[in-house]
Amino acid sequence: MAGKRQPVVKIRLQEELLRKLIVMSEAEGRTLNNQISMLARNAVAYHERAKGKLDTKAVAAVDLSEFFEEETE
Repeated sequence: MAGKRQPVVKIRLQEELLRKLIVMSEAEGRTLNNQISMLARNAVAYHERAKGKLDTKAVAAVDLSEFFEEETE
């Protein structure tokens, strides 16, 4: 049974920043994907501590359809 589909986000980074993120992730025993996910979670947590919780209804209303890849069988 396949796992739950997750959205895919492609980002453009400067080469030096990408290299630093790779070194960080290796030093912390994470994949690059997991390192970036952890950094994003920390950024959201910081934002919510500093500026208040994000509106749950607004978050739920965000359309993510463009971030799901087409399924191929």
